[in-house]
Amino acid sequence: MPAPTITFSGATTFTMEDLEKQLICPICLELFTKPVVILPCQHNLCRKCANDVFQSSNPYLSTRTASSGGRFRCPSCRHEVVLDRHGVYGLQRNLLVENIIDMFKQQSSRKEETPMCDVHEDEKINIFCVTHSVPTCSMCKVFGAHKDCEVAPISSIYQTKRTELSDGITMMVGNNDRMQGIISQLEEACRAIEENGRRQKTLVCEKFDHLYTILEERKRVMSQRVTAEQEEKVNYIRSLTKKYGDHLEESCKIVERGIQTLEEPEMAVFLQVMLVYKITAHLDKVEVGYENMDHYTVDFRKEGKALRSIDFIQGEATEIVCGSTPQLCFIFLCLFL
Repeated sequence: MPAPTITFSGATTFTMEDLEKQLICPICLELFTKPVVILPCQHNLCRKCANDVFQSSNPYLSTRTASSGGRFRCPSCRHEVVLDRHGVYGLQRNLLVENIIDMFKQQSSRKEETPMCDVHEDEKINIFCVTHSVPTCSMCKVFGAHKDCEVAPISSIYQTKRTELSDGITMMVGNNDRMQGIISQLEEACRAIEENGRRQKTLVCEKFDHLYTILEERKRVMSQRVTAEQEEKVNYIRSLTKKYGDHLEESCKIVERGIQTLEEPEMAVFLQVMLVYKITAHLDKVEVGYENMDHYTVDFRKEGKALRSIDFIQGEATEIVCGSTPQLCFIFLCLFL
């Protein structure tokens, strides 16, 4: 019996030996051992061999396990393979190659023997009943259950079915390649989304930090104004308190001398002393409400509403979509300057 062959569309025929060559690992030079991993360059390796290559390429990481990140080069094309934190276990398994290996092993283990007819045990199955779509023997066609059926040589049906199977496998391989490409594109898109998200969150945080800086500066300036007037009024009140205290002390001394003068029995002396008891003092008075600081009252309801309506801009970067109040425009200008 000739060696089994596989025929792809395009009249390209491969023997089982040719297929076996395609299933040899470039590291161990043996048939791929499952699990088989596919590298970004589309070459395949046994996972164990991939781990060996990774360890030999990173000797300084010998104390780390294969589940750590790192990099190594594909032994077939020298393309650099970058591993994530899962290491070689993060590489995608090539289930198609694993299935082909299973089919290859099954085909290789089969004995090359011609099946015999179940009815006529001494007859080999050598024809194909087209009517019932089953292989049978010549005796069944002449004397048996298939004597009235349409039959064909088993070799022609065999070739037709093999061609159909090969075409199907070729189509599946092509579809799998396209799906693998799509998966790679989706993974790249996922990485791009994560990177863009991190970058935009950083930019948003920077804008808010800038806004915090502006608000802190305004708080400092306004607080200084309140503090300046507070100190001015407190200093004035304290100075006025001192004046009133001095005046009170002087007045108490005069009262004491006046009491002593009342005890003077001589009228002439009494009248002479009275001439010096003239109290002349003009003291400032504090206006009503002088202590009030209500003129520094603030109302941030509009600004608070504007802050709560902060959102991402739509369309052009200069377009403000959260309202058109002056306060909101000021806040957005602060955010995007």
